[in-house]
Amino acid sequence: MPQSIRLVTRISLVVPLVLLGFSFGCQQQAQVGLTEEEGEALFEPYLKIYNEGNLAIADDVIHPEFVLHHCNFPEDLVGIEAFKAFIANNAAAFPDFKLTLDKIITKGDKIVTLWTAEGTNTGPLGKLPPTGRKVRISGLAISRIADGKFAEEWLYFNFLDFYQQLGFTLVPPEAQK
Repeated sequence: MPQSIRLVTRISLVVPLVLLGFSFGCQQQAQVGLTEEEGEALFEPYLKIYNEGNLAIADDVIHPEFVLHHCNFPEDLVGIEAFKAFIANNAAAFPDFKLTLDKIITKGDKIVTLWTAEGTNTGPLGKLPPTGRKVRISGLAISRIADGKFAEEWLYFNFLDFYQQLGFTLVPPEAQK
């Protein structure tokens, strides 16, 4: 076989292999994690816990090692029982509490929600007496999902606005002498 035919034969075998390698290398990786629909479905029972105080379904929705990073708490709430106590205290302070989700963004194992909450403060809020005032606040939560349950959440909102709606005022410190 002449050398030019052998060269063409080798090239014709190598070129398809190189092109095949490029085609596999350029394929998009399959998305790993939750879909938007799965993220939205996870929030249906979660909202029932907040809006109805339905703690009976918490074990199905909240991971046993749940951690809540709350913008106004000096320490994280850890565990499902701490989460249940948080919900019970919230329901006692705001019996008509209503949480709505304005936007849900799902990426990997995280769900970012923009939310609005409203309610009337008719029960004690920690050591503070009830004010009888209505509040409406908006905020952001980042939730991490593990084993199909809420495992961790970072909760942010404007706490000064919240307290001002309850009737509290910000008093500046006295001037240093």
